[in-house]
Amino acid sequence: MGFSTIRLAQDGWSVEILDQTLLPHEFTSVRLTGMAEAAVAIRDMLVRGAPLIGATASYGMALAMRQDPSDANLQDAYDRLLETRPTAVNLRWALDDMMAILKDCPEESREATAYERAAAVVREDEAICLGIGQHGLALIREIHRKKGGTGPVNVLTHCNAGALATCGLGTATAPIYLAKADGIPIHVWVDETRPRNQGAALTAWELGRSGIDHSLIVDNAGGHLMQHGMVDLCIVGTDRTTATGDVCNKIGTYLKALAAQDNGVPFYVALPSTTIDWTVEDGVKEIPIEERAGEEVTRIRGLAEDGSVQTVTLPPLSTRAANYAFDVTPARMVSGLITERGVAPATREGLKALFPEQA
Repeated sequence: MGFSTIRLAQDGWSVEILDQTLLPHEFTSVRLTGMAEAAVAIRDMLVRGAPLIGATASYGMALAMRQDPSDANLQDAYDRLLETRPTAVNLRWALDDMMAILKDCPEESREATAYERAAAVVREDEAICLGIGQHGLALIREIHRKKGGTGPVNVLTHCNAGALATCGLGTATAPIYLAKADGIPIHVWVDETRPRNQGAALTAWELGRSGIDHSLIVDNAGGHLMQHGMVDLCIVGTDRTTATGDVCNKIGTYLKALAAQDNGVPFYVALPSTTIDWTVEDGVKEIPIEERAGEEVTRIRGLAEDGSVQTVTLPPLSTRAANYAFDVTPARMVSGLITERGVAPATREGLKALFPEQA
């Protein structure tokens, strides 16, 4: 991809991340030197995307153990990192994983052990993204075959579930990258994805760097495109998927699924197994939906005519905004869940067939 979302700095202990709040107009790395900085990076969305949040939390725990490997600091780091983002389950998974490894580890070994495990989380996510890409590629190949090998396969995606959201090829974008490498002509409809505009700022930036044909659309255009046969399939990511196949993702995903269902367009969700919350049955009732600052809705950042990057206010200054960050798409509206082990029906039985160890 030509960039790393997270890596160890040259000093061998601090962590470099790509500040995604500045993309696409500024490409800047930030160095994290302590757990508190990692927490801020997650909370303020310098890093975002469920898998990358998990990896950052893992390195946050390693930084905490470098500062103070005591039991008290271990628990404090866990608690402070856990509260940064309530919706993405990878955060809790990564912290539970690290806690299980470190709690019985001698204090003098905790720093090295934590860094080793954090590095392993990054490597594992790279492999998971590749697996998702390979299984999603089979779906794109089949659509290309049904179209007689003529014209591009048109994919609609929402938010950014790309390399910027992970440590590898991405989730929803991984099949797209592999399709291009396989010689399949492909075109991506990129939802702008308000608020925060992750589609316009991040997905379009990624696809452009990779030479993939794409068109930016307003969030409300997807239904129109599907009505007119201009979308062959939807592929989105997820921040949390229930044991029964409900999918929590960036606000607006549910509306895309409704439009896809009404128009007979396949609607797939790409996810690593670490994003499955086996403890949740009903996504609508049980998943906490993060409410973020209204300024993300009322203010927008972009490139001005003079070349400067500026932030402006859209509505009247007295207007208050509600900012629900996620919604839940019921399993009945999902054509399939693309995981690193294969494509599963969005059902309890489908998921457990691929992940029998969770039975």
